[in-house]
Amino acid sequence: MRRVVLFTTGGTIASTMNEGGKLVAGELTGEQLTAICQLPEDIHVTVRSILQKPSVHITVEDWLLLKKEIACVFQDETVDGVVVTHGTDTLEETAYFLDLTNRDERPIIVTGSQRGPEQVGTDAVLNLRHAIYAASEHDLRGIGAAVVFNERIFAARYVKKEHASNIQGFNAFGFGYLGIIDNDVIFTYQKPIKRAYFSLKANCLPEIGIAKVYLGMRTHTLQAMLQTVDGLVLEGVGRGQVPPALVAPIEEAIAAGKPVVMTTSSEEGKVYPTYEYEGSAHHLAKIGVVLGGDYDSKKARIKMMVLLAAHMSVAKGFHM
Repeated sequence: MRRVVLFTTGGTIASTMNEGGKLVAGELTGEQLTAICQLPEDIHVTVRSILQKPSVHITVEDWLLLKKEIACVFQDETVDGVVVTHGTDTLEETAYFLDLTNRDERPIIVTGSQRGPEQVGTDAVLNLRHAIYAASEHDLRGIGAAVVFNERIFAARYVKKEHASNIQGFNAFGFGYLGIIDNDVIFTYQKPIKRAYFSLKANCLPEIGIAKVYLGMRTHTLQAMLQTVDGLVLEGVGRGQVPPALVAPIEEAIAAGKPVVMTTSSEEGKVYPTYEYEGSAHHLAKIGVVLGGDYDSKKARIKMMVLLAAHMSVAKGFHM
């Protein structure tokens, strides 16, 4: 008997349609969802309803609660894995937070749907069914948290929502998927070479902002954001460049002890000190900006939050 614990948090996958034909997220229970999945008798699913929200309403406090509940479940050695159902808008962020803060080798599979269970052509049933299969798959041990969507398995580190509505909602640009689910059979093609785990020392997460850089961005725009955050992710252009007007507020933030990490708005490729001019990645690295490699801005933000809550160096953490 395979044993899976299903944590429900709401989202489209648990939605119903109101009289106006609009979706109301998080209305269905986990028991109602699993009942329509037609699971085989050798998989036992225990449901724990944690939240019932649209995913854009989920907070970092909800992350900490979910992390705690999953850790409690993993104290039971008979559990094969965990599934988290989640709205798709912030699904990739929750998956990566769980990936960074879970030490256990058993898989945490995060899934959702682009269409509600009552809509024509829904992907809710198949995604949940496949996620449960993946969570109970021994070959997926050691992958950390992963996203199962549209018959594909993605690493939390690189997965992104690529389409606002299509059932092929997620992808991992340049890296592909870890495996597929074909007729309920898991085929694993690759696994992450290494995993990073950080033990949180605080009961809260710091406030980290994201500033998307654009042509002509003004000094005061960045200054305003820096006044409200504990650290900042810059989504620069190309190899990690910013307009010269932003250099001064960046220097001021670093002098005040606020870490700054540079990422790129490019879909693929790394931040790298290729050029030497004011505002280039090379220049910014010399004044203390951490170059964030191939992290996208949202994943970099989550890693910064976790590193600071784990009382670790941001610069060191981004090279792990």
